[in-house]
Amino acid sequence: MRILLVEDDAILGNATSVYLRNNGYVVDWAQDGKQADLALHEDMYEVVILDLGLPQMDGLNVLKRLRARKISTSVIILTARDALEDRIAGLDLGADDYLIKPIKLPELTARLRVQIRRKHAVSAATIEYPPLTLHVKERLVTQLGEPFALSPREFSLLETLLMRVGKVVSKESLLGNISDWDDSLGNNAIEVYMHRLRKKLLQVGIEIRTVRGLGYLLDKQS
Repeated sequence: MRILLVEDDAILGNATSVYLRNNGYVVDWAQDGKQADLALHEDMYEVVILDLGLPQMDGLNVLKRLRARKISTSVIILTARDALEDRIAGLDLGADDYLIKPIKLPELTARLRVQIRRKHAVSAATIEYPPLTLHVKERLVTQLGEPFALSPREFSLLETLLMRVGKVVSKESLLGNISDWDDSLGNNAIEVYMHRLRKKLLQVGIEIRTVRGLGYLLDKQS
């Protein structure tokens, strides 16, 4: 899943982005409000982790401009501003969660998982697609309780498709979920990783359909 981290503190931003990447997330890191606003114009994200005291543009203005464009991306405010009026302002402008620094990074990832589950109407920590089970927190897939080997990018592709079962997912959306600003991939890369994933899934009777000109589809099971 692709995350936009908006944090101007270099040490905190680096530590957070490294931790999230190590936990399987694709992370773009913006260090000021204008850079974040531009990124949110150009790219799609599952969740935005947003500081408020930013240079160039305050975080509340970033949030206000995002919601004015009718974009429903989940936003977690992570800030040192702990005044009641700031919390009310952030939530009233459309934030989905409001956290006060300092916060332990494992809790932040738990909050991320909550937002992703809500967005895709997934209530549990696992997604069943027999004979496979995808474990969201652990970032692994099992087949009848035994590990089913996937690379990190193959896992991200399968997770994205399972979160949208029955819906066509575009190449662009899939690409955004496996690469960030520092690891740019071309559209052909999706076909390569998709070929590898398909080959593994066919061994357990799961087929990913190509919808010409639109993207890929994992059908709902009957």
